Amino acid sequence: MDRSDLRIAVVGLGGVGGYLAGVLGQKFPHLAVVARGERKKAVEENGIVVHGDFSGEIVTRPETVAGDASLLGPQDVIFVCVKNYSLEQACESLKGHVGPETILIPVMNGVDPAERTARALGTGNVLHAVIYIVAFANRDYSITQQGNFATVRMGAADERVNERAKELVPLLNVPGLRADVPADILAQVWRKYIFNCAYNVMTARYDLPIGPLREDPEKAAEFRALLEETWELSQKKGVRLPHEKVDEMYQSFAGDIRGDATSSLQRDLEAGKKSELETFSGYAVREGERLGVAMPVSRRMYEAMKRNA
Repeated sequence: MDRSDLRIAVVGLGGVGGYLAGVLGQKFPHLAVVARGERKKAVEENGIVVHGDFSGEIVTRPETVAGDASLLGPQDVIFVCVKNYSLEQACESLKGHVGPETILIPVMNGVDPAERTARALGTGNVLHAVIYIVAFANRDYSITQQGNFATVRMGAADERVNERAKELVPLLNVPGLRADVPADILAQVWRKYIFNCAYNVMTARYDLPIGPLREDPEKAAEFRALLEETWELSQKKGVRLPHEKVDEMYQSFAGDIRGDATSSLQRDLEAGKKSELETFSGYAVREGERLGVAMPVSRRMYEAMKRNA
């Protein structure tokens, strides 16, 4: 099935959204993106430029570059790749362009973007999604992608909506991107969230890359504690994720990640930008308190960063 006539929109052209738009636009000519200010000007003049280890060097020229999501027009598939604190605003702009057949894929950090998107729009087929990628936007608004991987996983608890995801997946398997529908998408979403609740929080709290954190026994123990606390929270919420996955995450921290790796939360806080602290730390702490899960290290980290933010 080709379906190159599919109308695809990407809202949010940071590292993830820019990369998705870049690779998908090579196959789907009816690509629409949302960009403002200097980013909009750069995309209109130069296209979406991707320097990718997995995709190679590509330039994609979207059919539509809209200054606001309200100007997109009807779409078949919409990827929402904004920061968590901008999700409701993005959904408000999309109202009027989302119908009962539209597929919405919030590819964002956290575990609740799909629920919030469905609640905000009240229509459409909203998928849970998680992406495994290292990608970031450069000063000239081009996108750099590192590593020989870029995988998006998606799905829904509702079987009818999940079938829509299965129909879409073959279309999204393009050069530079792999897509699939796992047996349990919530377990996948929580697996990444648990890791990020340690990875983003630790790098941001100490303003250090991964290398010095894993070389310090006390900080390495804190990293493990954050994993364990958030895993306990996932179990309380009924997520089917075996404890052995925590061991795998810790091993990734201990040896698989580059020593100079930083996080988006660390970079945003260091630059004085609005951050996703509430996504990576605040949400977990509040849910733990609500559900009676003890999260002392998570709370200590969150409160320290709140004081310094």
